[in-house]
Amino acid sequence: MKLHEMKAAEGSRHVKNRVGRGTSSGNGKTSGRGQKGQKARSGGSIRPGFEGGQTPLFRRMPKRGFLNVNRKEYAVINLDVLNKLEDGATVSVETLKAAKIIKDVKDGVKVLANGELTAKNLTVDVAKVSAAAKAAIEANGGKVVVAAEAE
Repeated sequence: MKLHEMKAAEGSRHVKNRVGRGTSSGNGKTSGRGQKGQKARSGGSIRPGFEGGQTPLFRRMPKRGFLNVNRKEYAVINLDVLNKLEDGATVSVETLKAAKIIKDVKDGVKVLANGELTAKNLTVDVAKVSAAAKAAIEANGGKVVVAAEAE
C-alpha cells in the first residue's frame, strides 16, 4: 500500500448537510428549524435547565450542606511510610516528594500514627503532626518541628 492509495474507512466520513439551499434539497425554506418560535429565530437559544417557565428541577430540589471555603486539605502520610527514609533524615515536603512518598502537597503534609516507626533520629518538619505520631517520633530519638501556618 502506498500513501496515495490510502482511503478513509467506509462510513467514517460524510458530507455536511448544507441547509437553506432550495426546497428540493429537503432542508430549504426554514432550514430544518420548523415554523416560528424561539428556536426558529437567529440567536434564539434557551439556557440549559430552562423548562419553559415552569420552576426548573434544580430549583425544586432541596439544598443540602454548605461549602467551607476556608477548609484545608492535607496530604496524609503514616509513620510506617517514614521507614523508607534512612536514619537521621530530615522529613520535609521536598524530601517526601523526592522519595516519591507524596505526589500532591495540597495545603501541607500531616503525619498520622498508623504503623510502626523503626527509623531513628528523624527530624520531621511538616505542617501538622498528630499527638500519637509526635510521641512515637520522639520515642525513637527524633524531633518534630511543626511549620507555623501562614494565617
